[in-house]
Amino acid sequence: MAVAREELQKDLEEVKELLTNATRKRVRDVLLAEKQKLELEIKNQPPPKPKDVAEEEKSSLGGYTVKINNYGWDQSDKFVKIYISLSGVQKLPAENVQVNFTERSFDLLVKNLNGKNYTMTFNNLLKPISVEGSSRKIKTDMVLVMCKKKREEKWDCLTQVEKESKEKEKAAYDTTDPSEGLMNILKKMYAEGDDEMKRTINKAWVESREKQYKGDIPMDI
Repeated sequence: MAVAREELQKDLEEVKELLTNATRKRVRDVLLAEKQKLELEIKNQPPPKPKDVAEEEKSSLGGYTVKINNYGWDQSDKFVKIYISLSGVQKLPAENVQVNFTERSFDLLVKNLNGKNYTMTFNNLLKPISVEGSSRKIKTDMVLVMCKKKREEKWDCLTQVEKESKEKEKAAYDTTDPSEGLMNILKKMYAEGDDEMKRTINKAWVESREKQYKGDIPMDI
C-alpha cells in the first residue's frame, strides 16, 4: 500500500509540473482532469498502518503472496457484492481472512491458504460505501465481500477507472460525423492490433487515398 501511495504521489507531482508548462487549453483540461483523478485516488488509499503493526503482519505471513485478479460481482438495492473463489478458504481461521474498508476502497488479505497468501485491492470505487455497514462472509471455496451502499442507487461498474474507460470507448464510436467514427475505430484497431493488422490497415489507407486522388470516390455535393 505504501508503495502504491508513493507512486501515485510521484505521478501527481509530475502532472503538476506539466501543468505549469502547458499553455494549450485542451492540454491543460486533460492534465487538470488527471490531477483531480490522482488526488482522489490518493485520498481513497487506505491509511498507512503503524510500522509495528505492518511488521507484525508481515512476519506472520507464510509462503508467498498471490494477487487475485479473477472475481465476479452483482448488486442489490443496498449492497455491492464481490465474489472471490478460493479453494478451501472455509477451513481457515476467521482471522486469516481480513478486509479493510474505506469510503471509496477496500482491500482483502487471505493469509496462509495452502501455503500462500492472497490479496485483492479495489481503489476509487464508483460511489461511496458505508465502512460500518460493509463486511465479508466466508463460504465454501469462496469469500464474499459486501460493500454497503451509502445511497440506494444502481452501479454501472465497480470503479471510477472502469467508468472512464467505458466512456472513452463509447465516445470513440458515438460521433455525429460517420467518417470521424470510422477513423476512431481504425485508430483503435491499429493501436491494439498485431503487425499483420497494422500492415492491412496501412494498405487499405493507401489504396483509399489513391482512389480519392484519381476521382474514383465521388465527393458529396
